[in-house]
Amino acid sequence: MSTFGNGRVLTARSVILSVLLGSDPPRLSPRRLVGTTDLFGITEGTTRTALSRLTAAGELTMKDGRYELSSQSLLRRRAYQTASRMAETRDWDGSWIHAVTGTEQRRAASDRAALRGELARQRLAELREGVWLRPDNLPDDDAGSSANGEVVWFVSEPVSDAVALAQRLWDLDGWASEATNLRHSMGRLIGPLEEGDRSKLAEGFVLSASVLRQFQADPLLPTQLLPSSWPGQELRSQYDRYDAAYRAVLKGWFREYV
Repeated sequence: MSTFGNGRVLTARSVILSVLLGSDPPRLSPRRLVGTTDLFGITEGTTRTALSRLTAAGELTMKDGRYELSSQSLLRRRAYQTASRMAETRDWDGSWIHAVTGTEQRRAASDRAALRGELARQRLAELREGVWLRPDNLPDDDAGSSANGEVVWFVSEPVSDAVALAQRLWDLDGWASEATNLRHSMGRLIGPLEEGDRSKLAEGFVLSASVLRQFQADPLLPTQLLPSSWPGQELRSQYDRYDAAYRAVLKGWFREYV
């Protein structure tokens, strides 16, 4: 276990899953996974123990000498991470997706939490208990795709100010502020990474994970509902350059862990 500069505790498990979630395809050799955890001072023995536990739990499988993601929850998480980075939307006609959840209290708390998590993953926001909504501008296989019988779906259009409603449902200023901070952090590391500075790999790994989490928190609203200076596209464009530089340096590091 390693504590990084921002106070974030990194375990062998978290590093292994993070690097696999970010790999395409999501599989790596044991030696390269050991090389990644080595960046954070995590020993080879600790890493191999974590790999054994992840395999026993069904989260990873070993195939052709490489570990790869196997649990459906992790594969869904990876797909969501990829979609969040791509940020695909469609033209908006002013309508909103509106979901009402069942109110019976007999459901287990874990089931209620899972349903809330699924609605949040579909980028809906909760107006009040059991009432979730968002602009209907996501691909058809995203928001509104839940087959859960406890959710009743509507397409509606608010009579009140849609811009004000979006600001009520999402902390847009907070997201924009954090995105700006992340852009500054990437700007500070891009130069050294493009020069091949391996000493920035550990810090860059943590920063990359932070940017990907920020993408996942993006509500992907229509332009009409966003502040004029919304930094979503700028963050993604800068991350493309940052990620290319980071992966080039990491590839060189991996050569030592064939």
